[in-house]
Amino acid sequence: QARGRYKSKLHGATDYFVGLTVEQKCELAERELTEMKDEIQRMKEDSEQTLQNLEAVIEEADIWWTDVKKAISDFEKDIISTISSKKGSIIASEKLLRYMEEKNRQRDLLREKLRLKNYLLKGYKKKLQQQLRQKEQVGEALCEVRLQQLQVRNAQYREKIDEKNQELLQLKLTSGKTVQVLNFYKRKLQDAMETSTSLMKDISQRKELLEKIEREAAVVEEQQAEAESVNQQLWKQLSDYSVPPVMSYVQKKMAVTDLEKSLKAWERKVAVAEMSLQSYRRAWNQVKMSGN
Repeated sequence: QARGRYKSKLHGATDYFVGLTVEQKCELAERELTEMKDEIQRMKEDSEQTLQNLEAVIEEADIWWTDVKKAISDFEKDIISTISSKKGSIIASEKLLRYMEEKNRQRDLLREKLRLKNYLLKGYKKKLQQQLRQKEQVGEALCEVRLQQLQVRNAQYREKIDEKNQELLQLKLTSGKTVQVLNFYKRKLQDAMETSTSLMKDISQRKELLEKIEREAAVVEEQQAEAESVNQQLWKQLSDYSVPPVMSYVQKKMAVTDLEKSLKAWERKVAVAEMSLQSYRRAWNQVKMSGN
C-alpha cells in the first residue's frame, strides 16, 4: 500500500517537475523520501504491534489449551474411570454433578475476577489519559524553557567532552610512553632470564664436574692409602732383608751347576731308555704276531 501511494504521488508530481528547478526537484524528492521513510517506520511499528498482539493471543491460547487438557485429564480420571467400572454408575453420576458444580463455580469466580480486573484497567486507562493531557498542556508551556536548558546543558556537555578528549589524548600519550618503557623492561627481563638459564646450566655442569672430581679424588685417596700400605710393607721387608755371604752364594751356584749337569745326564739316559723300550715293544709285538 505504501509503495502504491508513493507511486501515485510521484505520478501526480511528474507534471510539476517540468517547470521546477533542480534544487526544487531535489527538495521535493527528499521530502517524498522522508515521507516514505516515515511511512515505512509507521508500518514497522504497526507490524511489530500486530506481532506482539498475535504472540499474546498465542500465549493466551496455549494457556487456555493447557487448562483444557488438564480439565480433560481430570474428567477422564475422576468420571470416565468410575463409569467404566461395573458398580460405579451411581458414584459416577454424583461425581459428575459435583464436577459440573465445581466447574461452574470456578467459571463464576473467573468471570468476577476478570470483571474486577477490567474495571481496574479502565480506571488506570482514564488516569493515564488524564496524565497525558496534563503533560501535553504543561509541555507546551515548558517547551521553550526546556529548549534553553537543553542548549545550556549541550554547551556544558560539549565543554566536558572537549576536556575529556584532552584528558584522553594525554592518557594515550602517557600510555604510549608506558608501553615503550614496559617493552624495554620486558626485553631486559627476557635477556636476564636467558642469562639466568645459561648460568644455571653452567652451574649444573660445574656441579656435575665437581662431583666427578670428588669421586675421582676419593678413588685416588684409596689408591694412595693402598700404595702407602704396600710401600710400608716393602720398606719393612727391605729393612728386614739380609744379604747372604759371598762364599755361600758361590757354593750354591756351583751346586746348581752340578745339578744342571746331572739333570742333563739323566735326561740323556731317559732318552736312551725310551729308545730301548720302543725297540723292545716292537720286538714283543712281532713275537706276539708270530705266535698267533
